[in-house]
Parts: sequence; C-alpha cells; structure tokens
Amino acid sequence: MNTHAENFPAMGPIQRDSGFWLDGYWVWDPSVIKGDDGRYHLFASRWPKDITFHPGWMTNSEVIRAVADAPEGPYEFKEVVLPARGVEYWDGRSTHNPTIRKHGDTYMLFYMGSTHPLGDAPRGERFELTDPRCIAARAGKRIGLATAESLEGPWERFERPILDVRPGTFYSFLVSNPAPVVHADGSVLLVFKARRYEPDGTHGRMVFGVAKAPHYRGPYTVVVGEPIFDIRALGGELEDPFVWQRPDGGYALIAKDMTGNISGERHAGIHALSEDGVEWRLAPQVKAWSREVTFDDGTAEVLGQFERPFILFENGRPAYLFGASGDGPGGFQNMTRTGIHVIPLKSGL
Repeated sequence: MNTHAENFPAMGPIQRDSGFWLDGYWVWDPSVIKGDDGRYHLFASRWPKDITFHPGWMTNSEVIRAVADAPEGPYEFKEVVLPARGVEYWDGRSTHNPTIRKHGDTYMLFYMGSTHPLGDAPRGERFELTDPRCIAARAGKRIGLATAESLEGPWERFERPILDVRPGTFYSFLVSNPAPVVHADGSVLLVFKARRYEPDGTHGRMVFGVAKAPHYRGPYTVVVGEPIFDIRALGGELEDPFVWQRPDGGYALIAKDMTGNISGERHAGIHALSEDGVEWRLAPQVKAWSREVTFDDGTAEVLGQFERPFILFENGRPAYLFGASGDGPGGFQNMTRTGIHVIPLKSGL
C-alpha cells in the first residue's frame, strides 16, 4: 500500500487578499467550479448579520454565486441563486450547504433546505436555539437538488427533497450537508449528515450516512442501515463531509473533527478512505488540516473557525482547499466576521 499517496496534501500560505467576504452578511459553505467562461464560480450561503449566526442559518440562509478570474479570488458577488420561495415549500425558508457539480451539459446544485410556519427570525436581537422557529427549522432539514444548463441559471428546483428522513432509522430527525460524487454514467454516491430522534423526543448526535442513486435526479436510497463511522469507537463526532473519487477508483473523504479526539486538534480536519464508498477507514495520516494557518506575508494565525471544506481539483489533482472561516477565539457566538478562505495545496493525492 502506498501510504504516502493516501496522505492529505500539505497546505501552502494563504493570500491576504484572497477568498470571499461580503459586508453586511454572514458567509459560509464554499463550493467552486470552473465555468466555460474560464472564470471560477463560487457558490456559498449567506444571511444577514443582524440575525444571530447560529441558528440564523437554519431560518434565513440563501445560496448565492460569486465569480473570480483565479481560484484564490478575490471573488465578486453576482447573484442570489436559491432565494426563499415561501413557507409552503420544503425549502421555502432556508437554502444552505451548496455543492456544485456538472454532468454533461447539466449543472447540479446539491443543497440543504428547510421551512417552518412560525414567522420570521428576530433581527438585531439574540436568536436562541430554544426558539420554536429554530426547533422547527432544524427538524425540517432535508437534502435537495437544483439543475441548470448555465451557471447563471435559471435553476430548476424540485418540489420534493431528493433525500428525506425515515422513521426508525439513524436519519429519522434530519438529513443535511450533502457530499456527492457524480460518476461518469450519471449515477451518484452521496455521503450526508444525519441525526435521529431519541425515545425522549430529543435528537441524537451527528453521524454520516451513504445513499446511492442510478441517476442524479434520483431516486436516492440509503444503502446501509447504520452510520458509516462508529462515533463511540472513534471517540468523537464528525461534521461537514467532502467526498471525491480517487484515481484508483476508490473514494476519499475529509470532515471536521468536532472534539479533537480523532485528529488531535479540536475542529481540525480528518481524512478517511474507502474502496467502495460504503465501508470507510481512517487514513494512515488521519489529520487533514489544522486551524493554524500561515499567510503570504509570513504571519501565522489560529482561525476561530475553519469548516465546510471543499477541494478544487485542477488537472485531476487537489489544488485548493476552500473553507468557511470565522474570526475570534473559536465558537460561533464569538465571531464578528465570516468569509471564505482559499488555501493552496502543495502536492496531489
């Protein structure tokens, strides 16, 4: 086994003027694709800064598009892609977690959507996780798909999610954070985040599941009855998966280590491997990235947050790691500014 080839690439310095930041908004969830115009199109989530960051994304997020001439950016905001469309729709209040893909002449935007009928979130005051609007929006999280023939749209949104919850399963409470691999024949392997209902009516811990579809439009079927990682055996929770197909036909995954018990650093990244996309093992070098980064001016910084990872591949090799970043000492409640950092990767897998 060539373990060196299985290790995640080292990170290079970040350009100070790179990435994407938007005045007046929280920004999260990067996903990037190079368009036919030769420019780089960044899909991300945003919601107004006068709404509490967490849980404001559950009730007020919308997917947007920004553009740059180079992978590092800086990116310029262009448009809202998936706006709120009414509480009667399953994704009528919030769209979040975008991941952009292309198959043939069709662009695919996988995302999380949610709705609730309880009125708007408060502006300019604290929005709590115990607020009924948050509770309803969290329980409404589902995975959807929008398609278009151009990155500028128009986008066709489906009336139903492509992946829903199912009673009596590890994904009975919510599904979100879609991480798709679209194969050459149009079939899809989809890793996703899930929670289940507990007997007392609360929700369980975060886990990952795997679904498959013969075509990107569906139907999507969860292929294993248990989460793909035993979080008790690992000693911690994972969030924010990103998955890709390796040149040897197998799969690789990176994700956020919620506790640090797996990678050795809280909120750093882990790296895992699979032959079939269903059974997974931690990579020989399990730590994928650190929140401690360097910039091109020689300074070093420990980012308050760095998550929702996305890898941009150039010529078949992982070239840039994108992540949602927040300032402060760590913790959503301590952030005053968020945006997207773009980190060059020094070597390929």
